[in-house]
Amino acid sequence: MAWKVLAATTALAAALLTSHASAETKFVTLGTQGGPITSPHRGQPSNLLVVNGVNTLVDVGDGTAERLSKIRIPTARVDNILISHLHFDHMAGLQGILGLRFQTNSPKPVQVYGPPGTKELVDGLLASMKPSMEAGYGVPGQKSYTAEELVVAHDIKGGDSFELGDVKVKVSHNTHYSFEPGSDEHGKYQSLSFRFETPDRIIAFTGDTGPSTDVEELSKGADMLIAEMIDVDFTVEQIKMIDPKMPEDRLNGIKIHLAAHHLTPADLGAMAASTGVKELVVTPPIPGAAMTEEHFRKYGETIAGKYSGKVTFANDMDEF
Repeated sequence: MAWKVLAATTALAAALLTSHASAETKFVTLGTQGGPITSPHRGQPSNLLVVNGVNTLVDVGDGTAERLSKIRIPTARVDNILISHLHFDHMAGLQGILGLRFQTNSPKPVQVYGPPGTKELVDGLLASMKPSMEAGYGVPGQKSYTAEELVVAHDIKGGDSFELGDVKVKVSHNTHYSFEPGSDEHGKYQSLSFRFETPDRIIAFTGDTGPSTDVEELSKGADMLIAEMIDVDFTVEQIKMIDPKMPEDRLNGIKIHLAAHHLTPADLGAMAASTGVKELVVTPPIPGAAMTEEHFRKYGETIAGKYSGKVTFANDMDEF
């Protein structure tokens, strides 16, 4: 079996490297393990959008650089990074990408886009990298990168739109946080969803969110909806196994967060049906590797009760 996996990975790498010639949109689910608990079977949330030779990471969880290496994409070839929100499982791999780009003399700065606080995040990472960047390879008099030559950060928010090469990106504020509209927190802390309009396809990406009319509107008419999903009861069971002595008030807070700020299979079926998308790709499943084929069968049946289109539960390194 091992050679088949290697052959598939090599074929995917070849396809990505020739994407400019074929002018096709490719979306690769690099890491599909949701939540902060790591897994030996799935990587933390990260994805790669390739359009006409431009490589854009969509979320950058821990281990993203290693995932890119599996499809022969060096960090120097990453053009843009989009971060849906600033939870660590979605952005912990950013420093690794920046540090490796510094060490490999990447020819241009990577553009990082994310919710309010992204510039502050990048500034903090650069501050932590300063000793290593100044020391370089230990050769006296060598030239070191400036921060501006390494990375340019952009704070974005719901309602924004911009272009990345041949891709038009539209941004929506979703419901992964439940700060009161109009409050300082609501403007300062945002979780975002994206719509990618490419020359040949439209892809909507929920990131982490609860049910959201704004995300539904963003996704309408898309060829593909890439969405997260959670099994709340099963996730709570896993949490209890990991920390059986967790105080009840803390566990109740986690339950509220899981139920309100994520999409259940029923929520997901309703969202996909309301948007009219042609295909639904579910990622990352939470709690991920602990799920069995029977779990996925039940989730699929629940989604199909409301949505009649094609449904795929994504694995790491799947290409769409």
